[in-house]
Amino acid sequence: MVDLLVIEDNIELGTILCDFLTRDGYSLYHAKSGEEGIEYLEGNTVKLVLLDIMLPELDGFGVCTTIRSKGNMPIIIMSAKVDKEDKITGLTLGADDYIEKPFDMEILSAKIKAQLRRSYDMKEKGKLLTDGNLTIDIDATTVYLEGKPLVMTLKEYELLILFIENKGKTLQKDWIFNKIWGMDSFSEPSTLTVHINKLREKVEKNPKEPKRIVTVWGVGYKYEAI
Repeated sequence: MVDLLVIEDNIELGTILCDFLTRDGYSLYHAKSGEEGIEYLEGNTVKLVLLDIMLPELDGFGVCTTIRSKGNMPIIIMSAKVDKEDKITGLTLGADDYIEKPFDMEILSAKIKAQLRRSYDMKEKGKLLTDGNLTIDIDATTVYLEGKPLVMTLKEYELLILFIENKGKTLQKDWIFNKIWGMDSFSEPSTLTVHINKLREKVEKNPKEPKRIVTVWGVGYKYEAI
């Protein structure tokens, strides 16, 4: 997962923009066309989209419509079009803000921060859980590792949520089992071990030497933040 997806066909402007935002502390991906931006979103998640309107082939308005049909991430339109009608069109199609080119980088940065604060900080806690290169989108019930979605069973997903919500705490095996399967479950406690191993195969760089889900011998497991 990256912070920002920049969709801008002007290579020089896109490079300047990306350099500035990288120095500002954001991770980002620069797509040179609307089609590339949409394709990137098919397999990755982003927090916010910076979208140029005057793109070759599929223009920014079309891109905005497509993105908004797939998700609720904030969209800031960047455009040399200053007509009121264009601004109204962009906002009507689902953009959250509009900035005219040429723009002051500091003003753009302030707009980005405002949108991120409004869209994420004001949500209920737990909507988006992150740990290093691992991100969990609670609303979409999807786990991403280095921006790529992972295929998980429901129990593996519930285990991961439980661990991340209790980072640094040693969790007893019985407590974990009861939380995930329930005290009245017909499953055997050994099921927990099987699911832990499967989960490690998906989120650990080396499942045989886990860094995230650590065994606390004689007690249970502890999730270590990366």
